[in-house]
Formats: sequence, structure tokens, C-alpha cells
Amino acid sequence: MKPSFLAICAATLLGQLSSLAADPGWLAGAAQIDITPDYPVRLSGYGSRTTENEGVLQRIHAKALALQWQEEAPVVLVTVDNCGVPAALRTDVLARLEKAGHPVAEERLSLHSSHTHCAPMLRGVLGMLFGADLSPEHQAHVDQYTEELTAKVVTVVTQALDSMAPASADWGQGDVKFAGNRRLKTPAGFTNSQNPGGIVDHALPVLRVTGADGKVRAIFTSYACHCTTLGLNQIHADWAGCAQEEMQRLFPGAIALTAIGCGADQNPFPRREIELAVQHGKELATEAQRVSTATMKPLTGPITCAAKTVRLPYDTPHTREEWQTLTQSTNKWTSYHARHFLALMDAGKPVPDGLDYRVQAWSIGDGLTMINLPGEVVVDYGLRFKKTYGQDRTWVNSYTNDVPCYIPSQRVWEEGGYEGGGAMIYYGRPTRFASGIEEIIAKAVAEIVPKQ
Repeated sequence: MKPSFLAICAATLLGQLSSLAADPGWLAGAAQIDITPDYPVRLSGYGSRTTENEGVLQRIHAKALALQWQEEAPVVLVTVDNCGVPAALRTDVLARLEKAGHPVAEERLSLHSSHTHCAPMLRGVLGMLFGADLSPEHQAHVDQYTEELTAKVVTVVTQALDSMAPASADWGQGDVKFAGNRRLKTPAGFTNSQNPGGIVDHALPVLRVTGADGKVRAIFTSYACHCTTLGLNQIHADWAGCAQEEMQRLFPGAIALTAIGCGADQNPFPRREIELAVQHGKELATEAQRVSTATMKPLTGPITCAAKTVRLPYDTPHTREEWQTLTQSTNKWTSYHARHFLALMDAGKPVPDGLDYRVQAWSIGDGLTMINLPGEVVVDYGLRFKKTYGQDRTWVNSYTNDVPCYIPSQRVWEEGGYEGGGAMIYYGRPTRFASGIEEIIAKAVAEIVPKQ
């Protein structure tokens, strides 16, 4: 039987639509690599741990998504299931990619840490977390893992670049509720407890990359929440890893990447059980699926990438006498921290007076601006930048390209507490920041985000 005229027309129309979808100007490639160590290693995130990890509950991964608009150079998004990947590791990755013949411009690579507190420690992040030097054996394993992770990030980026093929890109936003403010005001100050009336950001931005065959090739999400459902001394990617697993189940063949927004003062609630990490992950993945199957905003290039380094000054430094007094503290973290800086002074070396801080912005056509901020950035920044540059076109990530310490807003700095300055000791910073760093960062972002 010959096909009817209507059937032929319909098939022709479908073919034309398929051709349009298959050649929208984008090339995209995605890849993932297992980064679970096969030997014991100290886990980062909690300073109370004294031993190396005691097994693996969930395998962890690094993932990469490469996007190229027409003849432009590609941009590459990398997500890593780790508490914090340092700038030094990212710099090493860029150098190795260049040497291997897969160069990526510095401003065109974003490296996102999931901030799970159940992943291996890396050299150069939270160096004073345990209030003591690591044993030579433990340090050797940390160094070994740092080197292995560096090599694997290079590999996964290379695989993503090598797999680029025609694709389309769209984005949309959903809403997920499990993040809650964790700064509760008490007579003794701000404590790390659920604050139902606190400031939150429940937005879930979703980037979907679809191949020429109509199948989803990658899903990239970001959520402003600490990855601290769990506190076990076993390897696990927490809710972010569970979300990725569920999204890859919902979209067979796709690579799911999860980053963290400005969630330094947000915790997942409820927490502390594996079942809850799974629950949160499924909630996020289900919402990502809903957004991805609804009407999304198509993205077209070009991609404008920019970055700027600014200096964030520290507050009034301690005197030598103050450092000497602090070395006598009964708190092991305080005394360890003080001994370090006193030794620095005794060696004739300067105590740092500020932190170099590099902000990054990607503008994709006129449809999306992605702002990437290093460190543990509190929720005020995400809300501020979305209000400034448009709720419907702005995506803000933190824990990106470096995790040097907490980055408080002016409000949080004035309130004090852990995020306001107390956590600096674990990151090995000499003291809290000076007042005014929010405006320094906001001005730098304004200089690199294109005017609309």
C-alpha cells in the first residue's frame, strides 16, 4: 500500500523539524568518570573525624559538559563530588589540558564542587580542619588522591570535548523545598540550627542539552543548599549524588551534573539518615524532570565569558602577643591555628592581609547569565544578583573554581557566627574578612556581566 499524501506531508514536516532541532548551532558533549578511591583516605567536611574512611556507601564521580556555539571556542562545566576543589587543582587541570592538545581558556572552564562532607580530603582545602597535622601515612593518601583526581578531571573533560555532536540547549527553573536556613538567633548568638523564618532560596535552575536524535544528553542543575544530610565516615555523594543517580534513571543515557548555589547558610532538612539523602535527591530529580518536560527557554549563542580577580581584605590582624596567647587555648583548633601563624611570623613571612577572589560570568546570548562565585557563599548573594540582573535570566553558583572559605554578606558579617567569621579558622585564614566585601564582589560582578 502506497503512503497517503497526508502521511508523506507529515513525514516531511517531521523530518524538517528534526533537522532544525539537530542543527541549532550547538555542539555538545558530556562524560563522567568514577573518582572513588580504592584505598582508605581522610574525608573532609567534619573536623571530628580522626581516622580514614570506613568504606564506600555510594560511588562518587566527576562529570563534564562541553558546549560550543558555532565556530566559538567551547565552554566546559565540570562537577565534582567533593567538599571543595581548590583553585590550584583547577589551574593544574588547565595546564594539563593545554599540554594534551585540548586547551580550554581559563574563563571558559567552570569547576563546581558538590560540597558533600563524605568525600576525600584534597590538598589545599580546609587544611586546619582537624586541629592537627595529618600523620605521614594519612597525608600521603590525601596527596595521592589529589593527584588522581586531577588526572581524572583532565580525562573527563577530554572525553566531553571529544564527544561533541550537534545538539540544542534549553533552560528553565523549578522549585525544591528541602533547603532551610540554618542560622538561628539565640541569646548566645547565632547557632547552626534550623531557622524556619530565615532567608532561603528554593529555586532550581535546569539546563537541558538534547541531541539531534531528540534524546536528552545532559541535565545540569544547581541548588542553594549545603550537601550535609550525612555525617558518616564513609564515602557518599549525599543528596547531590542521589539526585544525579535519579536523573540518570529518569533520562536514560544522559549525564546528570549537580552544582551548589549560594547555600552556605542553608542545610537540607530533615537530615542525618541515608534515606533522607535519597529522599532529597529524588525530590530534586523529579522537579528537574518536570521542568525539562515542560516549556523551556531555548538558548542560542554567542557565549560571552569573563572573569575578574579582586582582593577581599581581612579584618584587623592579631598582634604577636595575641597569637602567643591563643597558642595556650584549650581548644585544639584555636591553638593549632595560632601556632601556624606565629611560626609564619617567626620565619619572617607576612601574615596575609586579604584573599584574592576571582568571579566569573557566562552570558549565553540574551537568554541566560550564569554567575560563578568561589567559596561558601551565603544566600544573600544569589538573591541579590537575581534581583539585579533578572530572575528570569540569572543563574548563580557558588563553590565554583575554588573553595577558599565562607563568603558572608554584609548582613551575615554584622550578625557574626560561624558563616560570619567563625569558620575561617578551619580554612586556615588568619581572621575574618573586613566589613564591606559584599560590595567589592558585587562591583566586580557588575564589571563582567554584559549590560542588557
